[in-house]
Amino acid sequence: MERKGPVLLGKYELGRLLGQGTFAKVHHARNLETGMSVAIKIVDKERILKVGMMDQIKLEISAMRLVRHPNVVELYEVMASKKKIYFVMEYVKGGELFNKVVKGKLKEDAARRYFQQLISAVDFCHSRGVCHRDLKPENLLLDEYGNLKVTDFGLSALAETKQQDGLLHTTCGTPAYVAPEVINRRGYNGCKSDIWSCGVILYVLLAGYLPFQDLNMMEMYRKIGRGEFKFPNWFAPEVRRLLLKILDPNPSTRISIEKIMEHPWFRKGLDRKPEVVDAEIEEPATLLQTRTPCSYLNAFDIISLSAGFDLSGLFEDKEQKKEVRFTSNKAASTIISKLEDISKTLKMKIKKKDEGLLKIESSKEGRKGTLEIDAEIFEITPFLHLVEVKKCNGDTLEYQR
Repeated sequence: MERKGPVLLGKYELGRLLGQGTFAKVHHARNLETGMSVAIKIVDKERILKVGMMDQIKLEISAMRLVRHPNVVELYEVMASKKKIYFVMEYVKGGELFNKVVKGKLKEDAARRYFQQLISAVDFCHSRGVCHRDLKPENLLLDEYGNLKVTDFGLSALAETKQQDGLLHTTCGTPAYVAPEVINRRGYNGCKSDIWSCGVILYVLLAGYLPFQDLNMMEMYRKIGRGEFKFPNWFAPEVRRLLLKILDPNPSTRISIEKIMEHPWFRKGLDRKPEVVDAEIEEPATLLQTRTPCSYLNAFDIISLSAGFDLSGLFEDKEQKKEVRFTSNKAASTIISKLEDISKTLKMKIKKKDEGLLKIESSKEGRKGTLEIDAEIFEITPFLHLVEVKKCNGDTLEYQR
């Protein structure tokens, strides 16, 4: 391939500058071997060492490796030289969601679609123990098909970074989007504060301006602390009710992501039965696409797993069947939590948990060895999952019980 720019670490041809911060620059680049476009975040190692931010950089890397999801910018690899750290990431060429918002409010259906994708991504992040802590339209990118991608995990926190009280204590984020409990500096639940930021984003998408704004920063913080804001007259009653539950200044009574995903306004457009789409037809829309946080199912997999095409009854007794399947409209994280609770009740242990696959093992030996069960979650859409439970080892009667 013809080279036009400087070559980075003998592998990537560096292109135009996409963005710049205090400690890093982001460039467009292309892989010289494959020709694939990537974004490369170049971090100045000397600067971050001077201000003691190396641990936060390590956290950012860990967080991005944990949250591989269709609506999150993917981290491909991390490289380093003596002076620089390089994040090689998915290149998203549609620009920031912020660029759409500055032109004015979005139509309700468009705002809902972006919000659905945002909640799907944030829910998955939380299920992996990652809190973003800086959610705002500037950190939400849009790809060429209009799909939302969460980016910039520079302020993220992992579950293990909580203090002994189980809370986070670092005050961070963008003032207009930050939750009241973060401002109060008494410790906060990072997942709850992310939900607040999602609510501010939804308001901005529908209104075209911020719910909490004032030229005086302290006055703006006072409004945030009390949850004081007004709805424009074009906000529908359903979305008003949802936003009042999200922008609740009390984190203990603030709505959960699970409840958001069950809300009637949120579910519009998602409750249709999943359709089997011709594999050759490219779907530009969002929620039926590409990579998944669990296992991937294509159209032919879905057909083969449906009851009408299940041929297992010809070969095995229904009473002795070693696997069962069911669908759920709950989030993957909720299904995993439920399976974990059931395992504890049955005094079984989770042996391995890996991207939608749980290996469950009995704590004692059975008639035919230790009972082992695989529970695998397949994503049909971010809001419809197929769960397959099957016996891998042990006595079938014990498994049936």
